[in-house]
Formats: sequence, C-alpha cells, structure tokens
Amino acid sequence: IPQAPTPDPARQPPRTPTAPSRRDSMSWTTDNQKNLMLFSGRAHPELAQAVSDELGVKITPQTATDFANGEIFVRFEESVRGSDAFVLQSCPNPLNQWVMEALIMIDALKRGSAKRISVILPFYPYARQDKKHRGREPISARLIADLLKTAGADRIITVDLHTDQIQGFFDGPVDHMHALGQLAGYVREHYGTDNICVVSPDAGRVKVGEKWADALNGAPMAFVHKTRDPDVPNQIKANRVVGDVSGKTCVLIDDMIDTGGTIAGAVRVLKEAGAGDVIIATTHGVFSHPAAERLATCGAKEVIATDTLPIPEDKRFENLTVLSIAPLLAQTIQEVFENGSVTSLFNGSA
Repeated sequence: IPQAPTPDPARQPPRTPTAPSRRDSMSWTTDNQKNLMLFSGRAHPELAQAVSDELGVKITPQTATDFANGEIFVRFEESVRGSDAFVLQSCPNPLNQWVMEALIMIDALKRGSAKRISVILPFYPYARQDKKHRGREPISARLIADLLKTAGADRIITVDLHTDQIQGFFDGPVDHMHALGQLAGYVREHYGTDNICVVSPDAGRVKVGEKWADALNGAPMAFVHKTRDPDVPNQIKANRVVGDVSGKTCVLIDDMIDTGGTIAGAVRVLKEAGAGDVIIATTHGVFSHPAAERLATCGAKEVIATDTLPIPEDKRFENLTVLSIAPLLAQTIQEVFENGSVTSLFNGSA
C-alpha cells in the first residue's frame, strides 16, 4: 500500500499565534468575606448613631424623602450587593409611618441584592395586639411579622416583646433581647439589694418578675391585682397588692409605659400598702400624653427607662433616667454577623 508523503515543514505556511482564551486567563476565585452594612430609618437617628459608634461601622448614606401625598421614597447611595444588611428602625408616634418606611427600606435592599437582611426593631410595633380578646378582632402583631417577611426580612432582632409568643409569628429567626441586665444593674448600683422587693404590675408579668428577683440576689416578689375594661383603651384600675411590701424599696417593673395610668395607679396602691420608696423600671418609654405629668407626680422616687424609643424634651421630667440600649444592640449585631451565640450575651440564660 503506497504511503502518503510526509509534509515538508519548510514548505508549511507559518502558523498565526492565537490569543489565549478569556476562560484561560480569568481567575474564578472570589473574595467571600462578609460585608456588614448598617442602615437607619429616620425615626430614631440618635440610637442608630450610638449603635454605629459602638460597632465602629458607619451608617450607610441614603436618600429618604416624603412626597406631598405622604408616600415615602428611599434610595441607598452605596451598593448593597452581597452585604449582610442590618436595618435599625424604632417605631414611635407616628408609628404607622415608620413601619412603612422600614418595609420600603427592606424592599430596596432585597431588590439591591443584599445577601441577608436583619431588621432591628427595638420596640416591636403592635405588640399589644398579640391575640384576640373577642370575636372579629385582628392579631396585628402577626400581621406585622407577615409584612416584614413579605418585604424580604430574613431575621428580626427586638427588645423585650410584650409577650414571648410573638417570636413564633415570624417565619424565621427572631433574636429576643432583654434590657434586664442594664436596668437591674442600675438598680443594684444605686439602691443595693438588701431591702428590695420586685413588684409586677399584674399577674401576667410574674415570670418576668422572677427573672428580676434572681438578678437582684433573690429579692422577694409581689404583684398588683388589677382589672381592665376591654372597651376603653389605656384605662386600668389597680385594686390591691398581693405580697408583703411594707417598708420595702419596691422596684415596679413593666415592659412599656404608654399613658402611665397603670403604673401611676400601681404606685398609689403600693404606697397605701406601706411601701417605702418606689422605683419604676421599664424598657420602652412610649410616654404618650399625659404620661410625663402622671409619672412626675405619682410619688415614684425615680423612673428608669431605656432609649429603645426616642424621648424628646417635652416627654422628660425631673426624676426620669434614660439608659442606652445601644451597647446591647451592637453586641447582638456583632454576634449575628459573626455567626456567634446571642444567648451568650445573657450568660446562656435567655
């Protein structure tokens, strides 16, 4: 069989060199380091700045405006793609406006391709509407959780919910923080624990009172029996004290104070039962009118609150002390971002 002739290399046309392909020259390795970004609504900029200072992370600049008809517009001035976003929004009056702004911020982050969106609500809105007392009533606390999830929130961080069951309303992680450490620490430092009695404003908060008693070296407990008219909001009648408070320094605790009627009535009942000084401790100082006047004149020696909500000058009074919740929120953000343990902030007992 005849063989094909071997080609002469000298007679072959010169080969044109080919450029390396784009696939050959690209490196597909990426920087997978997480990027923490902090965002603030307009409701409580002072708290957001305090958290920013604690974290050492700047607040991401944004444009937030209101149209003439009340619509809210939000745009972030930096790329949020792939970020671990933390949105801080308190909900003072007008509560509905700030809830809507938070939802719009979450939506903007979702559409900007943020990797994870954690919403920090120091004061959870509509928390008192957590169950139906009668027929044809809403469960608005659940509705808020559904709105947050639909908008794009992956996680909620909040402080001292009105009831613990609200954690189950959100389909995702809920970090329920407690201001007990800051409040009880202040009481220990300024009043000691020798003659202290922890007083719950109603039977429903006795479990919280037990945690307070443990934090104050096993202080005795009492609670105020009260009745409420379901047809009249913000009006409660305090009846009598269950427990021995005679001659004791009473720490009257509650998660929030709105108009102050409940707490002012409880102080009066405690005084009638022979209590010594009465100190009021609350996490959320809503202080709707006429709370400032009631608290200033109810006979309490001191009212201690945190700044989960802004407390402007017209709501402040002489015996009010406001503690910062920013260190707790900053530590929580850090633990969540680093995939650490939030429970460790409470010595594993939260």
